[in-house]
Order: sequence, then structure tokens, then C-alpha cells
Amino acid sequence: MISVYNIKPKFQKLLRPVLVRLHAMGITANGITWAAIVLSFAVGGLFYWKPSGFMLIVLPVSLLVRMALNALDGMMAREYNMQSKKGELLNELGDVLADIAMFLPLVLLPGMHPLVLFAFVILGVVNEFTGVLAKAMTGQRRYDGPMGKSDRALLVGLTQLLLYFFPEIKVALNYIFGTGSLLLVISTAIRIKKTLA
Repeated sequence: MISVYNIKPKFQKLLRPVLVRLHAMGITANGITWAAIVLSFAVGGLFYWKPSGFMLIVLPVSLLVRMALNALDGMMAREYNMQSKKGELLNELGDVLADIAMFLPLVLLPGMHPLVLFAFVILGVVNEFTGVLAKAMTGQRRYDGPMGKSDRALLVGLTQLLLYFFPEIKVALNYIFGTGSLLLVISTAIRIKKTLA
């Protein structure tokens, strides 16, 4: 299934010089994870305060930075022997909390129906829980799309950019996030199917 996750190896290759530099500075994998969490809550709070104007640019940029941090913490843990149960727990829980912090304030966007957004956020949590549950059952974490973590970030980021440049698309917000929710149901079904296979 098509997913942004499929380009992760190329993305990680681009980030390797940053990884080496961070390690030389003494930054740990858990430190990077915490940075991603703090960034998400800070940006979510700012968006709640001003859900328009420059924040429609700040949010997509922050999502890209967060995707980079999410890739870097895993690379750091694997390549520099920093893997731990604490790190894994922080990473999984942090990702879900960060999504909630960054996505819930979108309810303030003009034309956004709360139930549509809440469905998108809740189904995202269920999707990630299914991926983690797969590891508990089979030893393999599932990241299958078409609406995995990176795909959700891309959907939200692109939507905000479009709103900034073309405010009239606000009439399509519920359709965009409704489609995202449908794709989340498909993603979760795929993860369940592959876990039970």
C-alpha cells in the first residue's frame, strides 16, 4: 500500500550528517524524542492561540521537523546502542500525544466540524495502537498505510499550506479529514490482517 513511510530510508540517509553531529554533541535518542514532544505541544498551543495567518505555515514546517526528529531518535538508538524499554515506551506514547497536541487545535479552523476532526484524531490513536499491538503479538511493529503517522502529518501539513494560500478551500476541510478517517480505517484493517496472517 502506498505510504510516505516507504521513503523513510531515503529520508534517513539525508539526515545522517545531522545524526552524527547530534551524537558528537552528546544528544541522546530519548533527548531527541523529548524535543519532538515539546515541539508538538508548543506548536499545538500556539495554534490554539492563533489558528490562522502565519500559524498555517508554522504548523506544516513543525510537522516536517517533527518527522525528522522521529527518524533521528530511532537512528540514534539503533546505531549508537541506546535502545531501551524506556525509550521505546517514550517514543510510542510520545508520538500519540504529539499527534493529539498538534491536531486537536485544528478544530478551531473555520468550517471544521468537531466530530469530523475528533474521528480523525481518535482513529489515528487506534491505528498506532494496532501497530504496537502487532509487535506485542508477533514481535514486529506494523507501520502499514495508507494513513500511517507520516501520511497523517503530510495530510495535515498540506491542508494548512493550502488554507494559507487558498482560504476558500475551507469548505472542503470536512471532506479532506473525512477521507483521512476512511483511509485510517483501511490502514488499521491492513495492520490487523497482517498481524493475524
